[in-house]
Amino acid sequence: MNFERLFNMQKELDAHIETKHELNNEDLFDRKVLALLVELGELANETRCFKFWSVKPAAAQETILEEYVDGVHFILSLGIELQFEAAAPVIEAADQNDINEQFLAVFEQIHQFRAEKTRDSYEKLFLVYLQLGQLLGFSAADIEQAYFEKNEVNYERQKENY
Repeated sequence: MNFERLFNMQKELDAHIETKHELNNEDLFDRKVLALLVELGELANETRCFKFWSVKPAAAQETILEEYVDGVHFILSLGIELQFEAAAPVIEAADQNDINEQFLAVFEQIHQFRAEKTRDSYEKLFLVYLQLGQLLGFSAADIEQAYFEKNEVNYERQKENY
């Protein structure tokens, strides 16, 4: 995955949004953290992995991937916010294969990162999120391509006053 390109694209999108909405002097860190938590919840909802009481199947893999890259956008944006753009994680296999446990690990690491705001906690957040993507069946190429596509959608939404 070309993290440098992803960070640069996200930086341009963030600058566009912040300028358009006159947010250049706003501290958006906590709002971005909350947005990431919400996106993670939406992703879990699409996978339905925790819904032991339901027989309805998960959403289509394409829909799950689109939700997943929404989280990538906010993780990149949070890294930019703290000038951690060069903090591309070394991708390692997840410690376990339970998607529910991995979702919980991501939630926990988001809270840890918010509390610490360190490069190390940011890299751990990015890593556990990428591991979640692996457990969901996404390759680095899948994630990168979906990010590019969603980035275009996000620009279009800004043009349409989303």
